[in-house]
Amino acid sequence: MDELIARLVADVGIDRATAEKAVGIILEFLVKEGPADKVQPLLTKLPGAEAVMQRAATESDSAGLMAGAMGGVMGAGMRMMSAGLSMGQVQSVTRAVIAYTREKAGEDAVGEIVAAVPGLSQFV
Repeated sequence: MDELIARLVADVGIDRATAEKAVGIILEFLVKEGPADKVQPLLTKLPGAEAVMQRAATESDSAGLMAGAMGGVMGAGMRMMSAGLSMGQVQSVTRAVIAYTREKAGEDAVGEIVAAVPGLSQFV
């Protein structure tokens, strides 16, 4: 996860803590909304993913929790915005995370997950 977080800091221009939180939110979203039989194998190809998700879950503030209660793509986006990202940064981070997962897990695996999650394809 360090490689991905470093990319986000350099490419999107956000601080490390915000990048890590955003990655955790996106991965949590994929676990909740994606097909478990596709997402779990993907996570095993992303060392440190579970720890990043756990930190993001425990660091949620009340605004983030309320946004998360919304669910779906919008809920994840609202959680990232409550963590300090602009809408443009949310899109950039989401695209970068999906691109990174494609590098690590392959286009077919990630494509199936993106196709299975309503609304996700418009962000990537």
